[in-house]
Amino acid sequence: MALIFSKAVPSQHDEIYDLMLAAFTPYVQQIDEQNTAGPYPWLNVAIKGGNVYVGMDGHSIVGFICTVRDHNHLIIDQLGVNPARQGQGVGSWLIGELEQVAIGDGVTALVLQTAEMMDHLLRLYARHGFVETSRMLPEHGDDTFKRVHMRKQL
Repeated sequence: MALIFSKAVPSQHDEIYDLMLAAFTPYVQQIDEQNTAGPYPWLNVAIKGGNVYVGMDGHSIVGFICTVRDHNHLIIDQLGVNPARQGQGVGSWLIGELEQVAIGDGVTALVLQTAEMMDHLLRLYARHGFVETSRMLPEHGDDTFKRVHMRKQL
């Protein structure tokens, strides 16, 4: 896999947005089959702020990670992989690349939350050294599916 990891640039907004919809709609429909993912009005600001990273295969974005810096922690807010590339190690590669960037930036821990029902994601994060810190309902109150909060000390 000859992928390139880099910060997203504004010209990639539409491709990232479309990838977010494709990657997250199946999850959203597990909660409510009438819904689709999105909207993501914050994406432009996140890209301009240097908080979005992409994995490129040639000229195509195959995955992305949206982050939020909180003191010495880096929150993985969104991680998505092109559905055609899921199961090929792209998500693991993205996590590994982000870890290297985080260490270089002096981050001491990566934190995230994912839905309790997403067993494959819980296994993915555990394989990368994340440990569960809590389970609780989401703060937004839009659904009743518990979130698993996880942390990896760097």
